[in-house]
Amino acid sequence: MRRRLFALLLPLAFVAGCGSGSATEDGKLAVVTAFYPLQFLSERIGGDQVSVSNLTKPGAEPHDIELTPRQVGDVAGAGLVVYLKGFQPAVDEAVAQEGKDHAFDAASVVSLLAATEDDDHEHETAEGGMDPHVWLDPVRFATIADKLGERLGQADPEHAADYKARATALHAELDKLNTEYATGLKTCARRELVTSHEAFHYLADRYDLTEVGITGISPEAEPSPQRLAEVARTAKETGTTTIFFETLVSPAVAETIAREVGAKTAVLDPLEGLTDSNADYFSVMRANLTAITTALGCTA
Repeated sequence: MRRRLFALLLPLAFVAGCGSGSATEDGKLAVVTAFYPLQFLSERIGGDQVSVSNLTKPGAEPHDIELTPRQVGDVAGAGLVVYLKGFQPAVDEAVAQEGKDHAFDAASVVSLLAATEDDDHEHETAEGGMDPHVWLDPVRFATIADKLGERLGQADPEHAADYKARATALHAELDKLNTEYATGLKTCARRELVTSHEAFHYLADRYDLTEVGITGISPEAEPSPQRLAEVARTAKETGTTTIFFETLVSPAVAETIAREVGAKTAVLDPLEGLTDSNADYFSVMRANLTAITTALGCTA
């Protein structure tokens, strides 16, 4: 039914968005992004040469968003659409229908890295699916930044050198963040990260941690009693002191496990969207690092 409704809305969406074109009235490249981390990359690399809009509203949970007709029109009229295929079905569908000729798929960079490093199996969750949260690994996120800089240059050749320079500068900042994580998590009393949502496989893999997720890829999934018992048993065996929950989902399940094992709860943000207008990717990642080092008893 949803697909039929989507098809019926497409003509209306095109009318709603056709006036925007691939550039804004002031000549900037119109870039449409799927959710916050890709918005962050696009704004930092695009600079003053682009006008960036985000399909996921601030504070909204991005996995299951539905697009309005105007948003589908924005996808059609953008100079570049930046998305992560497989993460948001509604965005995937809009890109396939309206934006595939002017889209940058961050997942294609992840696939290329996985093929090169032969490590794609390492990011399967307990449910057997793939963890899409690649932006939580600063090293991989830096490579996506490089490729996005190149793609922006293709869409707007006049400013290609500017995009490349900003991508290079951002890569250096992400390298610094990676060093901070590697140093901070080198020596810890524990290395098990108990989380409400299996969103941290890439981060855990990069820094030799083990993620124990209460639920799988979908943060709104209900864990089975067997899974709850298994996580509680693991938490007790490893001496876990902190059960992490995330910003955009109820902490109830994490609190249940914490009470059972005598642990506390704390926020670990998967950075799918911002809840604080004064925060950005780097400030949230550094807050995450502080939370992890405290919970795992790490010493720099």
